[in-house]
Amino acid sequence: MRKLFALLTIALMFSASASFACTNFIVTKGASNDGSAFLSYAADSHVLYGELYYRPAADYQPGTMMKIYNWDSGQYLGDIPQVLHTYNVVGNVNEHQLAIGETTYGGREELWEGDGIIDYGSLIYLALQRAKNAREAIKVMTELMSKYGYVSEGESFSIVDKDEAWILEVIGKGKGQKGAVWVARMIPDGYVSAHANQARITTFPQATKKSKDVVTFKNIDKLLTDKNITCVYADDVITFAREKGYFKGNDADFSFSDTYAPVDFSGARFCEIRVWAFFNDVAEGMDKYWEYAKGTKIEYDSNGYATNRMPLWVKPAKPVTLETVMHNMGNHLEGTELDMSKGMGAGPFNCPYRWRPMTWDYNGKNYIHERATGTQQTGFSFVAQLRGNLPDVLGAINWFGVDDCATTVYVPMYASITEIPYAYREGNGSMMKFKPDAAFWIFNLVSNFAYTRYCDMYPEIETVRRDLHRSFKDETAKIEGDLREEAANNPQNVAKKLTEYSAKASENTMVTWQTLFANLFTKYVDGNIKTEREIPEGYKYYAPEVKQPKYGNDWYRRIVEDDTNHLLEAK
Repeated sequence: MRKLFALLTIALMFSASASFACTNFIVTKGASNDGSAFLSYAADSHVLYGELYYRPAADYQPGTMMKIYNWDSGQYLGDIPQVLHTYNVVGNVNEHQLAIGETTYGGREELWEGDGIIDYGSLIYLALQRAKNAREAIKVMTELMSKYGYVSEGESFSIVDKDEAWILEVIGKGKGQKGAVWVARMIPDGYVSAHANQARITTFPQATKKSKDVVTFKNIDKLLTDKNITCVYADDVITFAREKGYFKGNDADFSFSDTYAPVDFSGARFCEIRVWAFFNDVAEGMDKYWEYAKGTKIEYDSNGYATNRMPLWVKPAKPVTLETVMHNMGNHLEGTELDMSKGMGAGPFNCPYRWRPMTWDYNGKNYIHERATGTQQTGFSFVAQLRGNLPDVLGAINWFGVDDCATTVYVPMYASITEIPYAYREGNGSMMKFKPDAAFWIFNLVSNFAYTRYCDMYPEIETVRRDLHRSFKDETAKIEGDLREEAANNPQNVAKKLTEYSAKASENTMVTWQTLFANLFTKYVDGNIKTEREIPEGYKYYAPEVKQPKYGNDWYRRIVEDDTNHLLEAK
């Protein structure tokens, strides 16, 4: 127990330092029900405003320079040469069906502030503008870090296209050194993977004279020409660790995560548990990792490496659907002993959220709140759907939502659209500027009101949400069937029609959610549950039916036990 409290102190440091606490789920095309590859990404930050970024395709003159700004802070970092042509990028998906997400794992703090000007956000959006597929993106990102330096904390990147899915894990080299150390691995087709603020690549295949599926950075051009290559890594990823005193064993035993970001209680309980929840929903045999995911049983070898970690990828028990991915984005550890809708912390109406901080102390002891995938502070999230059986102009959909993943609506934004719908557009409102025509604020109105009586309101929200998702799925299927032939001959006109469709889908979502908020507020205001009744003949008006459901007996017991001296038994 003493060790657990010590680890909780580490957890407190973790929760304070992590600027973005995000979650990524990756589904390869062979693991899905319809041949789609999926990438989900929840950008979770208490200060991130949910809006859909847009970077139109453009041509530039030779010698053009572009400014690099830190994605988190907006700080100007420096200039790099612009490429002659950039691709259309809608959020985190580009016109060639490439999608990129990330989660920050931090890692060794002394490696965070390296020399250079490329932060993790710039890596994502530069790669999306310059690369057509996952392999090109890895080359772009690693070359940028090598040439211009990397200045962020440790990051896990999901890099997914219509054919392949990769994880790239990166950490800088600290003050006085430029570049980064990193490893990239391709997820085998037919498998799913995930990461959530804890580095997950452990040991990996290493390049030898005989190896045909591995290269190092000095031979990275082979990554583009040889599809047999499924692993690539920085030339000095092991030697740098030796120089810093992080690793002393044999090269074959080297683990990236266990060296640069060792898993501890916080890494398991706040991070890996989200991976476990997804794996547990889609695959079998995850029970054996439950104690590890809770952080209560992490076993270490003589090198300090955790020996009972979850695999980097698992094979799903049945094909994974778009709906399954969306559903898992709102997971609150339901069905486990840590179910966040249970217990005193959930309040009398089973709200599966806990207000920050996640770690706290009482009476000299340290405690935690759980950190599940579904969380109140999500700025935006998406599920990228990438389909090689369709032309690129139709193939990629950025199913985009704002605010809490459990109550958001994922609106179909095709990656070929040339204008972002107004409700989701950059600059329409901000974190400190409420706008009633901004999707972020309308969704927050609904979710935050629902938190006050969650067990009653959430089912109503889910019904409306599910109906919208079903209608969008039907509409997109019809559109793709109608436009498939035209897509081959006139992709520009198809992009125009898709832009119009995404705008209509956005408008429909906004109207539906504004109406939903009005209905919920009217029905549940003042703690009542009101139902409209038909006005009888001869009446000028007729009051609605009013229910005032009692708290549960467990909650009443707690009230009495806590405040016995101020309560009188009814006579």
